[in-house]
Amino acid sequence: MNSRAASFDDLDRKIVTALMANARTSFAEIGAAVGLSSTAVKRRVDRLRETGVITGFTATVRPSALGWRTEAYVEVYCEGAAPPRRLAEVVRNHPEIAAAMTVTGGADALLHVRARDVEHFEEVLERIRAEPFIRKTISVMVLSHLLPESPEAGATQAAPESASGEPFFTQ
Repeated sequence: MNSRAASFDDLDRKIVTALMANARTSFAEIGAAVGLSSTAVKRRVDRLRETGVITGFTATVRPSALGWRTEAYVEVYCEGAAPPRRLAEVVRNHPEIAAAMTVTGGADALLHVRARDVEHFEEVLERIRAEPFIRKTISVMVLSHLLPESPEAGATQAAPESASGEPFFTQ
């Protein structure tokens, strides 16, 4: 990623908005919508990628299709001041954690957890609680997504497999 400051104008904003709505939209289609040639759109997208404005392109998938049928947010409370770097190391060891962030308020961190079912979620929660600096957790189960098109409603990875290599879910 280039460290120089990137200029970001209204055309860039329109291009990014179009790509966020559908990353498979062609440069020609975006160009027609914003008043640029496809070559000019490509140059701008390349610059936006080089400067770190655009960090990648992904597919959004219905989580249940990948085996994630249970979802929760977990507030994590730590003993003392757990540095964000240490929290990041811990959450990377749990493939069920879809997102994690430090937060203001009483909790030290908030985890977005996806699991196959409630039993799997409980096992994940036990693993998280086993970390020596975790004092307590508070979980909130997701019942439904009020904005089903939001990134939080989609999944970016399949559910983990069992030790035998078989998926944990059946279709």
